[in-house]
Amino acid sequence: MVHAPPRPAPGMPPVRVNLYSDTQTRPTPAMKAAMLAAEVGDEQAGLDPTVNALCDRMAALLGKQAAMFLPSGTMCNEIAILTHCRPGDAVLAHTTAHILSAEGGAPAALAGVQITGLPGEGGQFAPETLRAAIHPASRYAQPQTLIAVEQTANLGGGTVWPLARLRDVANIAREHGIATHMDGARLMNAAVATGVAASDMAVGYDSVWLDFTKGLGAPLGAVLCGSAAFIDAAWRWKQRLGGALRQAGMNAAACLYALDHHVDRLATDHENARLLARGLAQMPGLAVEEPRTNLVYCDTAGTGMTAEALAVRLRADGVLVSIMGPTRLRLCTHLDVARADIEVALAALARASAE
Repeated sequence: MVHAPPRPAPGMPPVRVNLYSDTQTRPTPAMKAAMLAAEVGDEQAGLDPTVNALCDRMAALLGKQAAMFLPSGTMCNEIAILTHCRPGDAVLAHTTAHILSAEGGAPAALAGVQITGLPGEGGQFAPETLRAAIHPASRYAQPQTLIAVEQTANLGGGTVWPLARLRDVANIAREHGIATHMDGARLMNAAVATGVAASDMAVGYDSVWLDFTKGLGAPLGAVLCGSAAFIDAAWRWKQRLGGALRQAGMNAAACLYALDHHVDRLATDHENARLLARGLAQMPGLAVEEPRTNLVYCDTAGTGMTAEALAVRLRADGVLVSIMGPTRLRLCTHLDVARADIEVALAALARASAE
């Protein structure tokens, strides 16, 4: 579980390099200009032209019939679960899935469903593991109504589900009459890293969404996609949860700008992550996981320090990282981290380790 970033304390130096998360990105001046120029209307009534343009574009990008603009990715996940499932149902997902580890128990609290955690390396479960977890329909057992995957797998190290495995999971679900959902928070990172189109990854998934507030650098927004019937049903939950908006076009404009200008540059984040990992691997005691996208994980046990102790030392030197466990750190590259910042961070890590 990721720890919240520390609040600034008196005397604490300013953050020089923010590797805490790609959620820390800030809108660029050009993105702000696009937001100010946006044409707006009542989103709840379907009258915001910029939101409508974003939803049309996202449906096409992910190969679905329709789309819906929402404030956050967590709301996308929860509305998808509420739409696919009924109270008492079971959702099959990896044990480290965001819906299980980082959404405050919302699937149980809001939808009344249980998440059945499936094991597997790198935040991914194997098709055979999924098959073994599916039980015959019975009035004595929970209905298994949804299978969810996370692309990329955050707590798995930012790994990318291979296309073949995604297809296998979708096919198994279809065989058993189970709906499928893709948490696509960092879906474009996966597409850029592999060269596989996001729409190809989403084939066979009944719902899928993309977050614009991570590597794509927008201040707010995510888009949930699916069939026209699914999105129509999901709108009722959007209304119930307070997700219906007014003049949302300013935020949708930021998302459209991100699609035009911030997708291809994700490759730079991946390159910086590899550079960071190579530097970390040279420091005694740090066990570094090879990054697949923009997330770098390392274990601090060999240094004799906990992850929190090392993070505190780094913060005192102006570098912010995520604590993901007793000895597990995450360092995330993004739009606001340049190559020169990687060198600054590595120098701070070297000083912290030497101490």
